[in-house]
Amino acid sequence: MEAMQTALWVVILLVALALVFDFMNGFHDAANSIATVVSTGVLRPTQAVVFAAFFNVIAIFVFHLSVAATVGKGIVQPGIVDTHVVFGALIGAIVWNLITWYYGIPSSSSHALIGGIAGAVMAKSGPDALILSGIGKVAAFIVISPVLGFILGSLMMVLVAWICRRARPLKVDRWFRRLQLVSAGAYSLGHGGNDAQKTIGIIWMLLIATGYSAPGAETPATWVIVSCYLAIGLGTMFGGWRIVKTMGQKITKLKPVGGFCAETGGALTLFIATFLGVPVSTTHTITGAIMGVGSTQRASAVRWGVAGGIVWAWILTIPASAVVAAVAYGLSTLLF
Repeated sequence: MEAMQTALWVVILLVALALVFDFMNGFHDAANSIATVVSTGVLRPTQAVVFAAFFNVIAIFVFHLSVAATVGKGIVQPGIVDTHVVFGALIGAIVWNLITWYYGIPSSSSHALIGGIAGAVMAKSGPDALILSGIGKVAAFIVISPVLGFILGSLMMVLVAWICRRARPLKVDRWFRRLQLVSAGAYSLGHGGNDAQKTIGIIWMLLIATGYSAPGAETPATWVIVSCYLAIGLGTMFGGWRIVKTMGQKITKLKPVGGFCAETGGALTLFIATFLGVPVSTTHTITGAIMGVGSTQRASAVRWGVAGGIVWAWILTIPASAVVAAVAYGLSTLLF
C-alpha cells in the first residue's frame, strides 16, 4: 500500500510538471496566435491574449485526439517509458523553452517536447526504442508545415489582391480589420487543438506506464483533456511578449490584409496536421505563412536574415532538448 501511495505521488508531481510545460507552451507560443493581430493594430495586446486563450480552450470541442494518440502511443515502443523518461523529457522541453523565450527566439515547444522524449528514451534504451514511423512523421513536418504555411499564405495574398484589385485601399483595410478577427480566432483554435494534445499525449504515456490507464484505452481520462486545454489557455493569457515583436514586425511589415492571409494560411495548415494526427510546430507554421505573405510583395520585403536566425533555432531545438533530457534522465535515475 505504501509503495502504491509513493508511486501515486510521483505521478501527481509529474502530471503537475507536464501542466507547467503546457502552460509554458501557451506562454511561449502566444506570440504565434496574437503577433499579427497586435502588430496590425486590430486588437490591443491584452484583448488579443484573452481572445486567443478563449479559442485555445474551445478547441477541446472541435478536434479529435489524434495528435495525443501519436505522442502517447506512436513515438516510443511499448514498455520503455517510465517516470524517469517522462521527467527527463519534460525537463528537456522546459529548459529549451526558457532559453528561447529569454532570448526572444520563436522556437518550437512541440519539437522541444519530441526532442525531450527522444533524448530520454535513447538515454535509457538506445534508438531502437523509438518508433521510426512516428518520429519520421514529426521530422517530415518540420519541413512540410512551414512550406505549406508559406504556400497557403502567399496564395491567399494573391487571391485577395485579385479579388480586391478595384477596391479602395481604405475600404479594403477596414474590411480586413474585421476579417482578421475571424482568421486570428481560427489560428488560435488550431494552436489549441494541436498543442494542448501534445501534453495530453505525454500525460497519457505516463499514466499507461505507471498502470493508471489501460494500454488499450482509446482516449485518456476526461480530467487529463480538460486540464491540458485550460493550462495552455492560461499560458496564452499571460503571453510571451518577448517573441511578439519578432513574429509581428521583424520578419516583414504586416497590414490587416496580410495578417488575415498569414493567419488563414497558418490555420489551414494546423487543421490539416491535427486531422492527420501530426504534432507540428505552430511557430514554424505561422512563420512560414508570414514569409509567404511578405514574399508576394517583393523578395526584399522579407528580412531573410531574421528568418534565417529563426530557422537555425528550429534546427537546434530537437537535438538541444534531447541532450538536456538525456542529462535530466541520468540525474533522475541517480537521485531517485
